[in-house]
Amino acid sequence: MSVPLLGLGRPALEDWAEAQGQSAFRGRQLHDWLYAKGARSLDQVTVLPKAWRQQLQAVPPAGANDWIGRSREVQRSVARDGTTKLLLATHDGHTIETVGIPAEGRLTVCVSSQVGCPMACRFCATGKGGLQRSLAVHEIVDQVLSVREVMDQRPSHVVFMGMGEPLLNSEAVLAAIDCLCTDLGMAQRQITVSTVGVPKTLPTLAERSLERLGRAQYTLAVSLHAPDQRLREELIPTSHAYPIEALLDDCRHYVAITGRRVSFEYILLGGLNDQPRHAEALARLIRGFQSHVNLIPYNPIVEEDFQRPTPAAVEAFRRALQERHVAVSVRASRGLDADAACGQLRRRHLEQMPASPSHG
Repeated sequence: MSVPLLGLGRPALEDWAEAQGQSAFRGRQLHDWLYAKGARSLDQVTVLPKAWRQQLQAVPPAGANDWIGRSREVQRSVARDGTTKLLLATHDGHTIETVGIPAEGRLTVCVSSQVGCPMACRFCATGKGGLQRSLAVHEIVDQVLSVREVMDQRPSHVVFMGMGEPLLNSEAVLAAIDCLCTDLGMAQRQITVSTVGVPKTLPTLAERSLERLGRAQYTLAVSLHAPDQRLREELIPTSHAYPIEALLDDCRHYVAITGRRVSFEYILLGGLNDQPRHAEALARLIRGFQSHVNLIPYNPIVEEDFQRPTPAAVEAFRRALQERHVAVSVRASRGLDADAACGQLRRRHLEQMPASPSHG
């Protein structure tokens, strides 16, 4: 098994150690050093025989610089509220973002599932650069460990809301969720998977979740951002191939298979989709769902002229939904002084670098 060790569970690590001529006990030691201690290289796993470590280090696996499979921190941005954004370098020279968001009694890690994103949402800095590749399991899990290490706090929640479209990398995402729960001790209910919608993937995700995880207790968050197809296509050009009613039908299938409600995310763009009439249309659109709407005031990016909504507009929108018996909350904006919008830190880093085919 020539893959990075991060992302493997205890049984797989025991099998790997035995395949290397070692006892299964060495696999259990590796598991402890990978997940409890956060080892970054085999050099740090001093409980393993030195000769074996040197033998392994001479031939690292494909897809990593080292058998462990950790990424390297390139840049760190810390906001006044403690929100910490990390830019991490992968083994092949790409960069990805992950964010630690502290709050009283909790630490949420926002993880990326791809290098870049193909969905081309106009309000998102990540989509401006297109997609380079999907992330492997170890590259996803590493983001959680990196935030834990930098912030010296155990993450309580993980949200797949960073760079990329999780449903275009669903096998790695489900494997990462399995690892976070089984090996890092998180609960599925502490994990959220956010999607802008990919045709015919939600029912498959539901079935694969039951097969891979045994149950689907994580939260599925579907990004609508508009109450009708015309406006949604204006904001998300790729949605022309996925009518909003078809997306909602797939959401219904997901609910029927998993028994879990769906959350809907809605970015409020000042003067564009944040008026009470839009809230009324949204309430009609999702009528019949046992759902929750998460309103997200827009974080500006330099590439677009969209405006952040006024506090009064946000409150009016929230109130209009609540009056129509829609469960709704407003996401508190965090890290506004530190490249808050997804993809901004990475984009600024790439702009400062000389052109190279190895960087997306």
